[in-house]
Amino acid sequence: MFCKTTLFTVALALLSTASPIIRDETTSVTTSIRVPLNKRGSLKTADGIFDYEKAVRQLVRLKNKHRQNLINLQRNVGHDALPFGAEIKALATLPVKLFGGKRGAVPLTDQSFDLEWTGPITIGNPPQNFTIDFDTGSSDLWVPAASCESCSNHALYDPSKSSESTKHNGTFQIRYGDGSSTSGIPYSDTVTVGGVVATAQRFAAVTNESSTFTNDPSDGVFGLGFPALSNLNSKPFFFTAMEQGTAPEGAFAFKLDQSGSELFIGGTNKDLYKGDIEYHNLTSSVGFWQIGGASVSVQGKQVATGFDTVIDSGSTIMTAPMAAAAAFWASVDGAQVFDKDQGLWSLPCDSFPEVSFSWGGKTWTISAEDFNAGMVEFGSDQCIGALAGSDLGLGKDTWLLGDTFMKSVYSVFSVDKKAVGFAELA
Repeated sequence: MFCKTTLFTVALALLSTASPIIRDETTSVTTSIRVPLNKRGSLKTADGIFDYEKAVRQLVRLKNKHRQNLINLQRNVGHDALPFGAEIKALATLPVKLFGGKRGAVPLTDQSFDLEWTGPITIGNPPQNFTIDFDTGSSDLWVPAASCESCSNHALYDPSKSSESTKHNGTFQIRYGDGSSTSGIPYSDTVTVGGVVATAQRFAAVTNESSTFTNDPSDGVFGLGFPALSNLNSKPFFFTAMEQGTAPEGAFAFKLDQSGSELFIGGTNKDLYKGDIEYHNLTSSVGFWQIGGASVSVQGKQVATGFDTVIDSGSTIMTAPMAAAAAFWASVDGAQVFDKDQGLWSLPCDSFPEVSFSWGGKTWTISAEDFNAGMVEFGSDQCIGALAGSDLGLGKDTWLLGDTFMKSVYSVFSVDKKAVGFAELA
């Protein structure tokens, strides 16, 4: 166990390993907190059609999220802290043909086909309830403020109704590819997730909400990344809870599936996985949930090796640098470019291959159903693959794996071990 002083430094010590670390976890579920998550389908509509607009909007949002992460990292730690090969790109923008169109709206009562795994949190004393998107690819918590005129579809935070609310100097702002932005005011208050409490937790109360989120089923975003990536330059909730001793263990875990999905805070839930957890030390010295030594196989044949991977629960479609994505798809029979600008490929719907990742230990396979993002149009025999070519600026050999991959494994994010772990779903 590392000392807490070390755990809460802004930069992580750089660790390397030649092989995965296998550990048998014995944490009792009674000492940790289950947070049930509402299920999500995929980028497919209810008719099995690939939702092109939604996918493009997510890709642009993903690029700009990690652009902002690099900006925050450079500001908080310094330019030398940027990962090797990282580059802060220009703000990604939506294609002109999508401007003015509405974001693919899903009724707030039905999230099965939307793009977040959402769960409940409370802020304030007495508690105010919110439905939140839990995101390992960012580090700030933000929710709409009562004064936000564009946030009427969401639960609103009213600082006047909390006895522990404190307003702070400064601003919070994130820009998006449609020209809109989300901005607000820093506050601190008591935040509770499942039963784990963090007092005086910094977050942003948004007074202007981007049109990107107007019809989103989540009220805000709950960052589970490291402090160095924080736009607010403050400790994220989980680090605060660890420091205050309310998180039973320095780890949290996800099960993402069509049913029984949950975020488990303070350890792992042994009921949801079987066998040992295979841990891989972080290769990022600054706070991404990033692990190296990855390889990817198509139909059991390796097509790329030795790359890094960022595990990001806030993304659906997986991404690889454009050249790496092109090489991957060149190994898939029948694959063809669908949209060069967005880095999307299609292939016959009935011939999706078995795709698997490994980090030097077990092989973790993505089901054909999860790798199939949907038909290009109704009745088509062509479907979109869930790996896009996209330069996020995170490095020339860095891939990003979102829930297309995470749905295939039990995922553990350990601050104590400075590692990401995977186990077979029960």
